[in-house]
Amino acid sequence: MNLEEKLKQLPQNSGVYQYFDKEGHLLYVGKAKVLKNRVKSYFKFTPTIAPADKLGPRIYKMISEVVNVDWIVVPNEHDALILENSLIKQLKPKYNILLRDDKTYPYIYIDLSEEFPRLEITRKVLKGNQIKYFGPYSSGARDILDSIYEIVPLVQKKACIKGQEACLFYQIKKCLAPCEGKITQEAYKKIVDEALEYIYNKSKLIAKLNVKMQEYANDFRFEEAMVLRERIKTIEKSQIKTGMDLASNDNLDVFAIAQNMKKAVLVRMFIREGKLASSNHDFIKLDFFEENTTMDLEEAYKRAIINYYNQEIPLLPKEVLVAYDIEEKEELENFLHDMLGKKVPIIFPKLGKKKDLIAIALNNCEELLRIEQSKNTTTLYDELQKLFSLQRVPKRIETFDNSHMMGQATVGAMVVWEEKFIKADFRHYNLEALDEYSQMKEMLIRRVESFEKNPAPDLWILDGGLTLLKLAYDIIESVGVNIDIIAIAKEKIDAKAHRAKGAAKDILHYKSDEKFKELKLSSSDQRLHFVQRQRDEAHRFVINFHKKQKRKEDKQISLLQLHGIGEAKVKKLLLYFGTFDAIKKANIETLKEVLNEKDAIVLFNHFTSS
Repeated sequence: MNLEEKLKQLPQNSGVYQYFDKEGHLLYVGKAKVLKNRVKSYFKFTPTIAPADKLGPRIYKMISEVVNVDWIVVPNEHDALILENSLIKQLKPKYNILLRDDKTYPYIYIDLSEEFPRLEITRKVLKGNQIKYFGPYSSGARDILDSIYEIVPLVQKKACIKGQEACLFYQIKKCLAPCEGKITQEAYKKIVDEALEYIYNKSKLIAKLNVKMQEYANDFRFEEAMVLRERIKTIEKSQIKTGMDLASNDNLDVFAIAQNMKKAVLVRMFIREGKLASSNHDFIKLDFFEENTTMDLEEAYKRAIINYYNQEIPLLPKEVLVAYDIEEKEELENFLHDMLGKKVPIIFPKLGKKKDLIAIALNNCEELLRIEQSKNTTTLYDELQKLFSLQRVPKRIETFDNSHMMGQATVGAMVVWEEKFIKADFRHYNLEALDEYSQMKEMLIRRVESFEKNPAPDLWILDGGLTLLKLAYDIIESVGVNIDIIAIAKEKIDAKAHRAKGAAKDILHYKSDEKFKELKLSSSDQRLHFVQRQRDEAHRFVINFHKKQKRKEDKQISLLQLHGIGEAKVKKLLLYFGTFDAIKKANIETLKEVLNEKDAIVLFNHFTSS
């Protein structure tokens, strides 16, 4: 069925539509109140089917590539909005504006119902009607908190009050020992107020830290002084100075987006009780843009708002201020009402202090773009995109490796890179497959299944050759995800991997123009070094986990041998069941399929009694 025939079958229902190119690659995901009207508006049908005349440059280019369209019908426009957002995050369509702001930002909070409250960090909505939140923070939350505890004698640890005895913190004058009644609740409240003032007034906090840093330096406590210096840098980096007093206690969230050539940036500012509590920013991926074309600001703001509020928010704004007059404002307000449980207006201010806030946010956008433009325009990531014909500049990269020893302790690992290794996002996998091909397949399928919770990266790197590269492409193409993939393998010399120190001959495998290709780079090539660094980190991470798991399994084997189950029988069990957990859960009848009845009973009794 050709495209024109497919378009004639579009329903009148609400839903999500998907455009595909001639290779079957997903180009775009959109939502519509009426699918038939929305999708047909992109095309003209006389004399032949072609892109509509009034489309912008980006959409015109996209429609020129469309050869197929699919759709999913949903009950209403709200459900279409949610499904659209989920599919964009999971499938990474080429022409959608992509934002990686789906993570939950940390908040600083204090529970004022406690007798002697202390500041802590959370990413969740906590129970309690006297909990006060500050944030959210994209960076610097821990530095702010640690700095406040450095200069204000709050209760330092949760366990301090329960101890009922003054500890080291009291002796070094970092706590006033409320545990022994050495300070009243009224006096302690003044200390809490001082601490809260530092959260709102970061300039005051930085000034105090500078004094403390100088004191440490004068006392030759240089390591402690250096710690404070790094904290100051982090806090300064995350700070936007408004120089404004709103003369109100309003909670406002501010969103501003600006574009410069092929770069765009989103700035968020969070006003709490009339003061700027925090701010953060994200650069928006525009790899599909031609030079000097304007992106769809309507879509960018919509995506920014949906991504940010599509989760529990500890501290809700009274209003959301935007630097663009959004046409689909009512739809987004309905979305916010459903997600947050309260009505939150989206406002494009044209007068007064709220307009001034928007101006400040846009000025920060321009400054960030200026700084970004002043950097070297060609980065290593740009070079990788060009070398391997990648769809987009690879900013977030996941690298996979697996390890086992004679089928024992079979494990896999994924490491994550985004300007640096993001160790909090590293993952281990306990695998059941017995050969390396099946192990990689199991691991990649499990990762694909987690895309809804943790969206796909820009690039996968595999420790392996062409066979594993083809496997990975089969997996992602089966679910329609747009991810670039490369594989790195050691050169084989006499059927053995060549691992000469300092002269390892690695072969890079990739896909370009629907063909699989291989590449050998000079051992001094920085692009090769980058890929090797990813592979080596994945290898280090998986080997450490393998050793840990093998120690566990060796211990379990030893325990089984104490009960008369020899090593050969243990190997038979592992070959049959795959893991020790599966052996433990097996009933006697299943165990008898591998062992004789006596051994099966011994083994079953061992696991049920332990």
